[in-house]
Amino acid sequence: MRHAMKGLGRLTLLGLLATTAAQAQTDAELLEAAKAEPPMTAYAVTGKIVDTAEAFSAKYGLSVTGKKVNEAGQIELLIREAQAGNVVGGVSLAADAATIASELMDQGIVESWVPPDLAEHLPGTARNPLVVVSDPTVWAYNSEVYDACPVNNVWQLVDPEWNARVAMMDPLEKPAYADWFNQLEEGHDAEMAAAYQTHYGKPFDPAQGSATEAWVKAFAGNGVLISDSTGVADAIGAPGQTAPFFGMISVAKFRDNTDKGSKLAVCTGVAPFSGWLYPGLGVIAKGTASPNTAKLFISYLMTAEGIAPQSVDGKLPSDPRVGLPVDEASGIAANLDQLMIWNNAGSQSDLDRRQDWQDIWRMSLR
Repeated sequence: MRHAMKGLGRLTLLGLLATTAAQAQTDAELLEAAKAEPPMTAYAVTGKIVDTAEAFSAKYGLSVTGKKVNEAGQIELLIREAQAGNVVGGVSLAADAATIASELMDQGIVESWVPPDLAEHLPGTARNPLVVVSDPTVWAYNSEVYDACPVNNVWQLVDPEWNARVAMMDPLEKPAYADWFNQLEEGHDAEMAAAYQTHYGKPFDPAQGSATEAWVKAFAGNGVLISDSTGVADAIGAPGQTAPFFGMISVAKFRDNTDKGSKLAVCTGVAPFSGWLYPGLGVIAKGTASPNTAKLFISYLMTAEGIAPQSVDGKLPSDPRVGLPVDEASGIAANLDQLMIWNNAGSQSDLDRRQDWQDIWRMSLR
């Protein structure tokens, strides 16, 4: 994402002032038009959307309600509301990225809108559809038991040593994990094969198929503990354990280190990746009666103020000028180069092959 900063240094002070003034004028125009619109609801996968909507409403004198709805739930609501001609949710944040990009946009149910002055600052992959934040999902360990991460290669996790000692959310319930498998195979299978050779000291045999598929089958068959996000985080990081699980979680769970005294730590230096960045798309329902409110809300989410409730939990803003706060619990900002970057152009393939990956997982799970 660092390439998105190119050109920023060339802006003169006059240019910066002009850009700021243009944004203020744009927001002012949106606000004026929004005053005549009815109240709007914003859907998001995080409960932080409630506080964000309240702050936005207080700032602009509008009425926006935030509602926490999981990825699949948002898709269902967007489709049903569009079919009924009764759109309640004007903005959807961080729903199922593959379904949004490959189906709902094509069907005219939602649209992507980028605040005009932001486009030049965003990575090209974050513009269409708009990525508001990316959610880092990482391999993690218990720092109370281990002085350093006990894993440096994903192929270790299929060995007997880690049988029934790894925790993760269920790809059958959390489709992003099945899509992650597809992203690995289509974009990084060579790295998965190289990691195999590093670990076992011999080349991966292509007669087995892809290295990614071989790993998924072996990993699922090695007694993975499946739980929800809280269960996984507790299995890894709960204090007082003698044999904690290793596992994969969103960095948002690292707030447990403060709230619950957990001992979660990011596992760095894992081949081929220490985790991945999942795109949190921000889209507007095409049938909303509050399109200007929706645009202004999207614009607000792209600011440091608007995204603060999420960035403090490690959700990485797409605008590199915003960044993560220094008190973010996981410290992931120092390790972003170790995470797999999601290829939004692969959304159709992710969706088409999701069921295949879920079937592979289901049939291999032991």
